[in-house]
Amino acid sequence: MREDYLSWDEYFMAVAKLSAMRSKDPSTTVGSCIVSDKNRILSIGYNGTPNGFSDSDFPWEREGDELDTKYPYVCHSEMNAVLNYNGSKSDLEGSRIYVDLFPCNECAKIIIQAGIKEVIYLSDKYSDSINNIASRRLFDKCNVRYRKLKIDRDINIKLKA
Repeated sequence: MREDYLSWDEYFMAVAKLSAMRSKDPSTTVGSCIVSDKNRILSIGYNGTPNGFSDSDFPWEREGDELDTKYPYVCHSEMNAVLNYNGSKSDLEGSRIYVDLFPCNECAKIIIQAGIKEVIYLSDKYSDSINNIASRRLFDKCNVRYRKLKIDRDINIKLKA
């Protein structure tokens, strides 16, 4: 039997990272993967423009007049993963979400409202931001667990046959 196979955590995080590769954002690509308590993928998402908003017409800048930056327009991967789910909301209850970047406070509220009970993330590079401090407060008060995934090996995704 092979011993170097992916753990469930590594597998689902790799799916989230693969989903992030669909993002058109030139500075931050983020993917999410929602998984049932039986290790079944329920939904995936990545950060990008709302339906009907052309990527080429979208302001991808990070700085400048706020209305000319990406921030008031972009849909985060967590939001897209929840909205992409086509099943019953009750199926999301008790699930977990894998995301490569710790969720902002707006996504934390969506995660909580969806009934997701665990957040597994790779990076928390904005940990000191007001948004992420608020996220942790929301998760703590609403009994949503969160943990940083430590991967001790390179997981290379080969896309060519």
